[in-house]
Amino acid sequence: MIVVADTSVILNLCRVAQQDLLPKLFHEVFIPPEVRYEFERAARTYPRFAGLTVPAWVHEQAALSIPENLRREDLDAGESAAIALVLQLRADALLIDETIGRHVAQLYGLTTIGLIGVLLRAKGQGLLRAIAPVLDELERNARFWVSRRVRQEALRLAGEAE
Repeated sequence: MIVVADTSVILNLCRVAQQDLLPKLFHEVFIPPEVRYEFERAARTYPRFAGLTVPAWVHEQAALSIPENLRREDLDAGESAAIALVLQLRADALLIDETIGRHVAQLYGLTTIGLIGVLLRAKGQGLLRAIAPVLDELERNARFWVSRRVRQEALRLAGEAE
């Protein structure tokens, strides 16, 4: 399985030292240069991400072109470029958390997987014993917000209902 990642999924997994789940779950992980820039900017700007670097196993590739309808005010450059790269590579999925970006990708018929989806896949494949401690760490250390309803559903799907 080949995936393209937006910034949030990789950045937050790096923050909680779970980034190596991605190459174990997916054959290849690509990012466009815009995502690398956003990642590096977050690492320079926000103390909680200080010192983080894009993992060496990530393949960086620019989208040859970004369709005009992806150049929208409600999408950031990383989201637009990541969607364009999924289309270009005919990748299997886009790793993305942002609601608007997910919606736009789905309008193109793309499969989207968010950070919680990654954790559920990792648990399902035996790469994590439990997702609750990772969710706790994401909320505490990365300030990754998860609504109570979404958390409860994720834990139910993981067989860890609270």
